[in-house]
Amino acid sequence: MNETETLIHEIENYCRQTDTAESTFGRRAVNDGKFVGRLREGKSVTLKTLNRVRVFMHDHPPAAGSAAPAAEPANPAAGGRLTPQQESDDSGGRPFRFYDNRQKYLAFVNTCNEKVSIARRAGREIHHIQPRPPALKIFDAGMGDATVLSLIMRDMHRRFPHVPFLINAKEISLEDVRLGLEKMPDRFFEHPATVLVITNLNYSEAPKLMPGNVNAAAALNWHEIRLQGETSYEYGEQIQALDHLLVDGWQTRVSPRSGNPMYMRPSVLVIYREDHKFLLENVIPHQGHYEGLYDFILASQPWRARVSARFKVEKVLKPLSLSLAPSGRMLAIQSCGNDPGQEIINRLWPEENPFLTNRHELLSVLKQELGRDARDFNFNPGSDTKSLLQYQMHTLPSEIGDNIGTSTLFAAWNAAIYVNQIEDEKLEDAMTNDRYIRATSEVLKKHDGLWFNDETFVISRKRA
Repeated sequence: MNETETLIHEIENYCRQTDTAESTFGRRAVNDGKFVGRLREGKSVTLKTLNRVRVFMHDHPPAAGSAAPAAEPANPAAGGRLTPQQESDDSGGRPFRFYDNRQKYLAFVNTCNEKVSIARRAGREIHHIQPRPPALKIFDAGMGDATVLSLIMRDMHRRFPHVPFLINAKEISLEDVRLGLEKMPDRFFEHPATVLVITNLNYSEAPKLMPGNVNAAAALNWHEIRLQGETSYEYGEQIQALDHLLVDGWQTRVSPRSGNPMYMRPSVLVIYREDHKFLLENVIPHQGHYEGLYDFILASQPWRARVSARFKVEKVLKPLSLSLAPSGRMLAIQSCGNDPGQEIINRLWPEENPFLTNRHELLSVLKQELGRDARDFNFNPGSDTKSLLQYQMHTLPSEIGDNIGTSTLFAAWNAAIYVNQIEDEKLEDAMTNDRYIRATSEVLKKHDGLWFNDETFVISRKRA
């Protein structure tokens, strides 16, 4: 039997032993009374849902014919937009499924220019940086496929062509690490004095490249790669040969609490050019001996939008703020809605609004959490005009008219549900008819296209 057939068999046995109707099981386990029926119809199941169902059966074992107790209420907390891989959160409810689908993620990033817009916005902050020996140090709190990072590195080379760079990029997705590394050979060729670090550690651990847990620290998977040669082709060949290290170091397990991937083995990959090792001796981080302070930190969509402001601060903003060097700057970016994308969503779900925590509330909570340390920082939410970062979905001038092409409509719908973080259960019901397509078409015609709003804010550490 395949995985789906095996799951159906397990559910049937469980329902017989507990005298539970399959519809009741579906509602209690995954908040979907038609879940078992859909499985029989051939509907696929994600690893998160599979894990969730089995955790439910394990936590509510059969008891002499009595019905299984009710599960915890479903919690629709959705995800921030780094990539389909995030750390565990405090939602306390069911795992969120939408970001399992990498195709939806790739469709979004390939049809919208958010990444280019973020890189340009980051360039305005880099303009204010005054590098100090031994290097300009950057931390990317979610590398993704490194589109943003590679654009920032180009801008850094333009501004500081002779300054050594230390780039520390956090990423837990194996596929994104692969895609990100593919963009790096040209960066090593153009800027030889570059040290690139990629790690799967958590936000509280990644800046210092050291796990907080003693056992995890002892098992830290640390690799130092020295690229040889003088051409980007040679560097590319050597980077491609690292795949076995990535497969071993970037394995994940599913968190039983949130359903999200967590690293199985903490890993750090340090890459630099062999012919610049002497110059970079004081830049290359060494295991267990790295201060973890940065001149610039980029935190773009690093959290799930619907989790509390305190969680976002405790897990992300506070540890990253404390990782700023004197005069260092952190640019944080999150979706804020109030755009045509949200208008599409509200035509189907009028009360839907995932963007509940604005930048002002986040900064207020951050000041409270920092306590006395808050006086060492400047908090700049920016005006509404300066804070806003707007990006568009790519369309040709002829695509928006009386008859919008199917591919354009589906791309717009995908982008809208991705940015607004609509879970799969809602989507299944909404897509049983063509109402969602009509809503998408009407909004595209009304605005002559589709765009989205992010808001930005800056946290900087004062001079020593």
